[in-house]
Amino acid sequence: MQLGLIGLGKMGGNMRERIRRAGHEVIGYDRNPEVSDAGSVEEMIDRLQAPRVVWVMVPSGQITRDVIADLGDRLEPGDLVIDGGNSRFSDDQLNAAALQEKGIEYLDCGVSGGIWGLENGYGLMVGGAAENVERAMPIFDALRPEGPRDEGFVHAGEVGAGHYVKMVHNGIEYGLMHAYAEGYELLTKKDIVTDVPGAFKAWSRGTVVRSWLLDLMVLALEENPSLDDVSDYTADSGEGRWTVEEAIANSVPMPVISASLFARFASRQESSPTMQAVAALRGQFGGHQVMTTAEGDELRAQAQEGPRSAKAAEQAEESKTAPPTSATEAAAEGRRAADAGPSSGGGSTGG
Repeated sequence: MQLGLIGLGKMGGNMRERIRRAGHEVIGYDRNPEVSDAGSVEEMIDRLQAPRVVWVMVPSGQITRDVIADLGDRLEPGDLVIDGGNSRFSDDQLNAAALQEKGIEYLDCGVSGGIWGLENGYGLMVGGAAENVERAMPIFDALRPEGPRDEGFVHAGEVGAGHYVKMVHNGIEYGLMHAYAEGYELLTKKDIVTDVPGAFKAWSRGTVVRSWLLDLMVLALEENPSLDDVSDYTADSGEGRWTVEEAIANSVPMPVISASLFARFASRQESSPTMQAVAALRGQFGGHQVMTTAEGDELRAQAQEGPRSAKAAEQAEESKTAPPTSATEAAAEGRRAADAGPSSGGGSTGG
């Protein structure tokens, strides 16, 4: 079978190779002439026999919309376009409708597998008409993992369903990754645990938390056991946000995935305005010390040296707010508290 493939980056390039290994002809186009099989999209189309199948594998959003609109002007009735990028599912109905006006068919396909897909195969989630899915099945079979088809491929439903399933898949991935990461931090903070990488590796077989993500965590820790010089700044591709938006729209409680998404937002803040506000409020209602930025950085540096016991932490906190040294000073403290107004409870701070 012939396939036109637009976008030969980390995913697209490996997909081209895997499809070729299965015996199919792939004519790929990329803006990088060093990896492209054709000098232009038009040349790629001219080299395909009608009816054509063209797979789009470019960054989601406006770039994908523009590429599909351009294909709509170049392809002919009966041709088929497959969007295999990480597009939002709501874009699929618009793309399909625009192409349908010109007699061009459309499928959306969520693809999971990352840079490992060339050797392991790709998990595929497809939306669209059954006859179009059947038409492209030789390509899907070439890309999916070996073994039963339904363990690496699903025709999830109508147009948009493939990307919707992939969106939820990525939302679950956010939660799983964050759970492993939280476990890693707790293990590193406990002084009696001396082999954190070994602990994760021991979970790889025979435990209920084993997974491919766990295997990747083990690999990362083997390469860099203490994650030296790894920034905690974590980006998100958009699908986690869309998953949470859909949870709200459909009244589905999703605390784990939501928390993992918000944790990524927190990772990008050098200082947290939220926690600054919390510190200021603690100072107002409880008289707790409001530290300067420099003092906070000093405490963070101390925390990196290792955990302290709960008792030591309490003593450190108490030392920040020294008790009054005389009855006169104690009375003055009481008057200042009374002037501040009600406490966080229901009574008055006054005598």
